[in-house]
Amino acid sequence: MLTLHNTLTRKKEAFVPITPGQVRMYVCGMTVYDYCHLGHARVLVVFDMITRWLRATGYDVDYVRNVTDIDDKIIKRAFENGEAFTALTQRFIDAMHEDGAALGVLPPDHEPRATEYVGKMLTMIQTLIDRDHAYAAPNGDVYYAVNSFPSYGQLSGKTLDDLRAGERVEIDPIKRDPMDFVLWKAAKPNEPSWPSPWGEGRPGWHIECSVMGSDLLGAHFDIHGGGQDLQFPHHENEIAQSEGAYACKFVNYWLHNGFVRVDDEKMSKSLGNFFTIREVLKKYDAEVVRFFILRAHYRSPLNYSDQHLDDARAALSRLYTALRGVAAAAAVEIDWNAPHPARFKEAMDDDFNTPEALAVLFDLAAEINKSRDPAQAGLLKVLGGVLGLLQREPEAFMQAGPGDAGGYTPEHIHTLIDERLAARKGKDFKRSDAIRDELKAAGIALEDGAQGTTWRRE
Repeated sequence: MLTLHNTLTRKKEAFVPITPGQVRMYVCGMTVYDYCHLGHARVLVVFDMITRWLRATGYDVDYVRNVTDIDDKIIKRAFENGEAFTALTQRFIDAMHEDGAALGVLPPDHEPRATEYVGKMLTMIQTLIDRDHAYAAPNGDVYYAVNSFPSYGQLSGKTLDDLRAGERVEIDPIKRDPMDFVLWKAAKPNEPSWPSPWGEGRPGWHIECSVMGSDLLGAHFDIHGGGQDLQFPHHENEIAQSEGAYACKFVNYWLHNGFVRVDDEKMSKSLGNFFTIREVLKKYDAEVVRFFILRAHYRSPLNYSDQHLDDARAALSRLYTALRGVAAAAAVEIDWNAPHPARFKEAMDDDFNTPEALAVLFDLAAEINKSRDPAQAGLLKVLGGVLGLLQREPEAFMQAGPGDAGGYTPEHIHTLIDERLAARKGKDFKRSDAIRDELKAAGIALEDGAQGTTWRRE
């Protein structure tokens, strides 16, 4: 049985969907004012992996991942660029889709944008006011009254007193309580705004996910996910809003992936260790980055370094090497009771334990190296495919390089191989060796065989 570590209860629980055979899942997506970074890559890949596993084991999954396309950072960046905020957000939504596709991330079933749901946000805000969970301030803002929701803090495991003591909350005379959070922001000059019963303004950040989740998945659904940094206050506030508006449990299972760290320090712009997905893909093949993310358990910290990416490439190469020269059987149907699939399933059903699942793939690869069995090779590809891996031909992976790979494109490499062959035929072994050494220095290994010279990136 599938078990999940539920942030709400702080323990592993057996997964029991609200509707048998169906999973409704919402994941907080990106705020699109810049290119996606490694933290975003982890969210994209982790919840893609979770969706793939749920579907592989027979669940009908309805997966929603939202886009925040209006907020302070978006408005500030658009103003700095001298462009409409809609042009800015569309450009970075397109870039996000390109990055996700490169990492093998399948599109969600729904990708709602905050600006498409302003009308329904106004309806929820009014419902919260009517239920005495919210109030309109004299300046045109609307706030959620946290004192009206006794279980506030349940996700973070803190009481309101704990939160007041531990958080740096700016004292605002407009609020009834420093912990109250904004649902609707009164318009400022020259900012995008929408009409509302409280005057021109725009929604606060937290309300959008409550509205989009309930609209697409219902007031009560199975799984809500996102990065660990969203646990408080964003997800805490979502619970307060949704349960305050609908008077029922909001979500059964909360899943949060761990932080990305760079050389053992938390990734941040202030430390100068902040990398976009695009920057990383200039240095490393996208499947290597995906493998690197899945090599760690989704709840664990993920430490990024060149050495760890190099290790990931070497490890993934071992799996592809096992498939070289073996005509993998096509359309292999997984027998989950067979030894390797059973171990793989046991790992994945244990809170999506991808490190253990990958260990099963390496064991299977070791057997393939001995047996050269097409059925086993086919099974390796199918199990790898469940994780979004091993779907290329081995040679294509071995020869793949990030960006322009330092100028050593496949065409350039083949030109050098032809030049080396001509030098050998002319007994110019000094030139032949120089070409091999040049390619080796660029991370390209040549293999001379009866069928000629092949190459791969190391």
